[in-house]
Amino acid sequence: MTRKALITAIAFLLAVSVNAQYKAGYSDLGDSETVTAFKEHVTTISSAMMEGRKAGSEGEKLTAEYITETLKSYGIDVISQDGGDPFGIRQDNGDTLVSRNVCAFIQGGDKALRDNYIVIGARMDNLGTGSMTVDGVKVEKIYYGANGNASGVAMMLELARMLKTNKALLRRSVLLVAFGASREAFAGSWYFLNRSFSDVSNIDAMINLDMLGTGSDGFFAYTASNADMNAIVEALSNELQPIRPTITTQEPYPSDHIAFYDKKIPSVLFTTGRYPAHDTERDTQSIIDYEKMERELEYIYSYSIALAGGAKPIFNPSEVVKLTGGVPDAVPYYDCDIKPSFLGSDDPKVFLQKWVYSYMKYPEDAISQGIQGRVLVDFVIGEDGKIRDVKVLKGADPLLDEEAVRIISASPQWKPGKVRGQKVSSEMSLYVEFRLEKKGTKSFGLKKY
Repeated sequence: MTRKALITAIAFLLAVSVNAQYKAGYSDLGDSETVTAFKEHVTTISSAMMEGRKAGSEGEKLTAEYITETLKSYGIDVISQDGGDPFGIRQDNGDTLVSRNVCAFIQGGDKALRDNYIVIGARMDNLGTGSMTVDGVKVEKIYYGANGNASGVAMMLELARMLKTNKALLRRSVLLVAFGASREAFAGSWYFLNRSFSDVSNIDAMINLDMLGTGSDGFFAYTASNADMNAIVEALSNELQPIRPTITTQEPYPSDHIAFYDKKIPSVLFTTGRYPAHDTERDTQSIIDYEKMERELEYIYSYSIALAGGAKPIFNPSEVVKLTGGVPDAVPYYDCDIKPSFLGSDDPKVFLQKWVYSYMKYPEDAISQGIQGRVLVDFVIGEDGKIRDVKVLKGADPLLDEEAVRIISASPQWKPGKVRGQKVSSEMSLYVEFRLEKKGTKSFGLKKY
């Protein structure tokens, strides 16, 4: 029995007996080959045996071994060591955490382009385990991470198989990378780009696969508004596809594409976005929509072929539009590796709901005069978590503008954002809405920033 088969068998038994994530039955008899493979990958990677795959853990190492053996079984050249290329991360307590990346390679066929690369990546690690007290008894819980990100790894593995089978369509070469320690400030992708891969200048683009198993809320492509990467999405929309992503200008989830942006490499994140079980012990394979994943795979395969065979995309990330001056020492909110958070959430809607609209006072004079509207406010969250430099970028009325500035300036302390592990000041702009539902009745809206 091969190492992969042993890991799969043990993980399957644990998944059934311990976690009850997947039980084969009559309902599985009609599964396609791809859905069957997806189920095997997700069941194994998110099994109890992997213990949540925390960076540097035995579970992450076993996951790397499983990925290595799977790629080899598909006839793909694995260029990392067995079990992945290790790298160290110095911890605050002085210890070194050892994580690893798994790298594989499919040779392109065009003599002029085969020394150029498309990277297709997915993060391996998750949160690991935690403990809680129930009725005075300490209970260990596992953050299985079936969707985050066993689904993305499964997608990468099956995409690799399709690309290998149809490698004659590839002009550029493809690098497949399972990143370790992504939850540790994207350490695996940073290590790949800055230490382990020597030909970074020849990477023409990157595809990131993260959280692709819960498609009921949509299927998204995030490119940081890169025109060339968006053009491929638009071109494919004119072809017959089983599913089409929505191009989003707001980053659905910070992931390893950020490290590639830092190197000015055009990148796209494919994801189904955040979901209720995210970062909880409920993230098991019971929430995965495998049939929708199969449709997503067909689309991402078409995108990969187009990207590997088309013109080199130009790096042109969207620029932040400054309606008035700017704060030169502040990083834009969406450029932070770890975004600033308010009351434990990095979603600006929480700040609006829990603070702004809870404590804002609709000016009485504005009510009597029937004044309403939206105020666009810009502010900086300092490295100390305090709000500063609050200003109106687009006003509605002086009465409303003044109240919007007042309530944001009075905000409780935030948890500051981080870039490459360092706290930074970050700049955010959001709309504060004042709405009158009927005469004499005030209402505050909740809008996306």
